[in-house]
Amino acid sequence: MLPEIQFISIKSFHFQVLLCETSHYTKFSPFSFILDTKQTSICGSAVLCRSTLEKLRGFMCVSEINARNAPPQEETNSPHNIVNNREISHNGSSFLPSSDVSDKHTSMKKRLKSVYTPLEQQVLQLKQQHKDALLAIECGYKYRFFGDDAEIAAKVLNIFCHLDHNFMTCSIPTHRLFVHVRRLVSHGHKVGVVKQTETSAIKASGSNKNALFSRQLSALYTKSTLVGEDVNPVCPLNVGVEDGSCGDVGMDPPESYLLCISENWDKLKKQLTVGLLAVQPSTGDILMDSFTDGASRSELEARVLKINPVEMLVPSDLSEETHRLLQRRCVFVYVCAAGCVSLFFTVTPVICCLGPLIQYLQEFNLERVLHSFRRLSCEFEGMILSAATLRNLEILNNQTDGGVRGSLLWVLDHTQTPFGKRLMRKWVCQPLTDPLAIAERQEAVQEIVLSDSLTLTSVRSLLSRLPDLERGVCSIYHKKSSTQEFYLISSRLSRLGLELQMMLPAIQSQITSTLLRSLLLDIPDLLQPIHKFLKVLNEKAAQSGNKTELFTDLSGFPVLLERTEQIQAVLDEIHEHRKDVRLMLKAPTLTYTTVSGLEFLIEVKNSLSSTVPADWVKINSTKAVGRYQSPLLVKRYKKLLQLREQLLLDCQREWTSFLEQFGEHYHTIKRAISHLATVDCLFSLAEVAKQGDYCRPEVCKKQHQIVIHDGKHPAIDLLMGEQNQYVPNHTELQGNGRTTMIITGPNMGGKSSYIRQVALICVMAQVGSFVPASEARLGILDGIYTRMGASDNIYKGRSTFMEELREASEILSHATERSLVILDELGRGTSTHDGIAIAYATLEYFIRDVSVDSRVFNLGVVSRDLQPEFITFLYQLTEGAAERSYGLNVARLANIPHAILQTAASKARELEMTVDCRRFLCDF
Repeated sequence: MLPEIQFISIKSFHFQVLLCETSHYTKFSPFSFILDTKQTSICGSAVLCRSTLEKLRGFMCVSEINARNAPPQEETNSPHNIVNNREISHNGSSFLPSSDVSDKHTSMKKRLKSVYTPLEQQVLQLKQQHKDALLAIECGYKYRFFGDDAEIAAKVLNIFCHLDHNFMTCSIPTHRLFVHVRRLVSHGHKVGVVKQTETSAIKASGSNKNALFSRQLSALYTKSTLVGEDVNPVCPLNVGVEDGSCGDVGMDPPESYLLCISENWDKLKKQLTVGLLAVQPSTGDILMDSFTDGASRSELEARVLKINPVEMLVPSDLSEETHRLLQRRCVFVYVCAAGCVSLFFTVTPVICCLGPLIQYLQEFNLERVLHSFRRLSCEFEGMILSAATLRNLEILNNQTDGGVRGSLLWVLDHTQTPFGKRLMRKWVCQPLTDPLAIAERQEAVQEIVLSDSLTLTSVRSLLSRLPDLERGVCSIYHKKSSTQEFYLISSRLSRLGLELQMMLPAIQSQITSTLLRSLLLDIPDLLQPIHKFLKVLNEKAAQSGNKTELFTDLSGFPVLLERTEQIQAVLDEIHEHRKDVRLMLKAPTLTYTTVSGLEFLIEVKNSLSSTVPADWVKINSTKAVGRYQSPLLVKRYKKLLQLREQLLLDCQREWTSFLEQFGEHYHTIKRAISHLATVDCLFSLAEVAKQGDYCRPEVCKKQHQIVIHDGKHPAIDLLMGEQNQYVPNHTELQGNGRTTMIITGPNMGGKSSYIRQVALICVMAQVGSFVPASEARLGILDGIYTRMGASDNIYKGRSTFMEELREASEILSHATERSLVILDELGRGTSTHDGIAIAYATLEYFIRDVSVDSRVFNLGVVSRDLQPEFITFLYQLTEGAAERSYGLNVARLANIPHAILQTAASKARELEMTVDCRRFLCDF
C-alpha cells in the first residue's frame, strides 16, 4: 500500500530529496526551511531552538517589539547580556538568519559575531553551507551536534541534550559514529559528517597554531547513499561474525535504490511518456526505462513496486496523477542539471533523469557509479507483471500484513548470499520470455537436484556465510572502503577464486549443465586481479586499520618510503641521545619511559633530582619520581610527532590511490560476483524443486497452451505443510478451441485460489523453476494481467466500480493473444444487469479477437439432504456451471447466529420461488 503524501508549503524553497518508507512511515521533519515571516529577539548571545526558548522563557523579560511585529525582545541577567535578533526557521532552527533580513539587522549581526565562540562561528559557517543536513561535527574524541540538529539527534538517538554557551548540544563517541548515523538516516534524516582536517602536531608547527582546528564536510548520508567507512562497519558485511558486537547495527535493506522520474506530455498525440532511471550506489546496479502511461499510472506503479526505492527525485512540475501515486515528494530543477549529461545518452526521457541523478550523487561523491557504466540496461524486458498482478498474485509480498511470508518470492528464495537474494527478487519480478534461457536454468536446476556429484556440494558450501561481496566491492570502487572492509572482501574473493581454480578439472568432467559450467569456469579468471592487491597488504595491519604499516613492500610507494626513513632517522637520534643521558645521570641501564601516551621520558627518583640538568623540562611527576625530557628530546620528539602525523596523511593518500587502482578492475570483479549470485539462485531453485510433487515444466513458444495436471498453489501448499489438505486440479487451455475458462462455484469454493495457482505456476515456469504439478506444458506468456478483489481508492477519488473499470481498461489496452488474463468477478461493483453486461462484453471481446471457444467450469460441492446450509466443499474443478452460491453455508461457518440463518434461509427460498414463478410466466 502507498502511504498518504505529506504536503508542506514553504515560501521560496523546494525540497531536494524524498525518503520513501517501505515498512513503516516516519514523519518528515524539515529542519532547514527558512521562513521570512517572523523574527524573534532574545537576550543572550544567540538565538536558541524553539523548544529551548520555551524552557528558558521563565528567565526572560520583555523589552521591545521590533519593526516586523516579531515576538518581544527580552533581557536577562545572562553573563553575556546582549540582545540578538535572529530568524526562526520552520521548525525552530537556530542556525541561520533569513536572507531577506534588513541591512541594519545584518550589520548588527556582524557586530555581534564576537559573542560566538570560534567553534560556534565555524559551526554556523558549516550549517550555512549544508542547511538540509544534520551535522555531526568532530570535536576531539566525540562528534557533536549543535542547535536544532542537537535536539533532533538527541530525540532520535535517545541521548542527553544540554545548553552549552549559545547552542543546545549533544555528543556521541567517535567509535560509535556508524551506529548513530544509521539510526538517524533510518528515521528519514540527511546526515553530514564533519571531520577535523588538521592534526595537533602539524598544527603546532604552523603559523596558525593558536587558531581553531579547521573542519570540513567529509561525507553525506541518506537512505540510498549509505556507502563509506563511517557507516559500513565490517561486522554486518562479515556474516560469520557471531560475537554480537555489532548487534545494534541495522542491516541494509536488500534494495536501496535512488529513483529519478521525468514526464513528457505530447499535446498532439495526447500521450504521456515517463522516463525512469534507478541507481543503487551501494551495489552499482542501474536500471532505466522509458514508456508511455495512462491516467492510472499503472505502468509506473508496476516499476516502482519492482524497484522498491528508498529515495526518489521527481520534477517540480510533476503531474497530479503521478504525484498521488508516489509516497512523498522532492524536486530537482531541470536547468541546473542540464549540463551534467553531455557525455551521456540521447534518449530524452533518460537525459531528464540523468542530470538530476548525477547532480544529486555528486553531493555524496558517488557519481562515479554512473560515469563508469558503458551502457544502461533496460530492466523491464521479459514477462510483464502489472502492478495489480504483483499485488493480486502476492508475487513479492502477502496481502495480509505486507510481509514476504506467503508470497511467491518467499517460496522461491532459498539463497545463501545477500547478492543472491537481490538477484532472486529480480528473477521473480521479471520472468524470462526466451525458451532457450528458460531451458538453460531448468537444466542447471535439474542437474543440481539429480546429481550426486561432490563438486556441486563443494560449490554450494563455498556460498555459505559469505559477506555481502557486491556491496563491499562497490564501496571499494567508490574509494570509501576501510582497510578492514577491503581485506575482508578481497581475501574472501581471493580464497573463493583459488578454491574454484582447484576444482576446475572436476567441474569440466562432472558438470554437464551449460549454464553452470560456463559460470563456474569463468569465475577464477575474473577474480585473478584480486590476488596481486592482496599480496601487498600486511594482514594484521589491514585488520586493525593501521595504515602506517599496511603495505608490506614500500618500494612501490616512494613517498611512504621516504617518510618512513625520516621517522627512523629521528628515532635513531633519540636512541643515540640515550647514551649521553646515561653518562649525565650516571645510570648505565637507564631506559626511556612511556606514560599516558607520552614517549621518551627520562624517569629520575625525586631523591636524585639534583642531578637533573637545569635546562631539562619536567613533564610530570609522582611522589616517588619525576619525568623529564632534555632540550634535544623535546625538539626531536616534536619533530617525530609531526613526521608521524604527516605519515598518516601520506598513507591516506596512498590508500586512496590504491583503491583507485583496484577500481580499474571493478567491472571484471563485479561480473564474477554476478556469476556467484546466479549460481546461488540456481541452487535456490533446486531446493524448491526438491519439494514433493514438483515437476520440470515443458516450456515452448506455442501459443494458447497452459496444460497443468494436479496443479497446486505453491504458497498455500507450503503453508499448509504436513496437513496436506490442498486439493490439486487440472487446467487445460489450448489452441484447439479452449483458451478461455469461466470458473463458477460456491462462496469459499476456492475459485480465487485456483486461478491464482494457474498464474503462479506460469510465472514459476518462466523464472526457470520447477512447478507444483505432476505435469505441465506451458506456452511462453508475454504478460499476466489480473483484475481481482473489490477495493475502492478514496484517495484517488475512485469508487470500487471505478477501480474495477480502470483495471479492466488497462488490461484491454495491453493484453495480447500471448497474455494470460484473469478477471475475478468483473462488474460486481454496480447493479446486477450492468455488471453482467460489462463482464459479458469483455469476455466476448477476448473470445472474438482471438477466435477461440470458451468453457464453463465449477468447483464442485456435495450437498447433504439437499439443504444448502449443510454442504461439503470438494474444491475439485469439473465441467459445467455451479447450481448455487451456498452463501448460507459460508455464513454458518462464520458463526452467524442460528436464528438469523433460519430467517435468511426462509427468505432465500421465498425469493427463489418468486424468480421461478416469473420465469414460468415468461415462458407462456
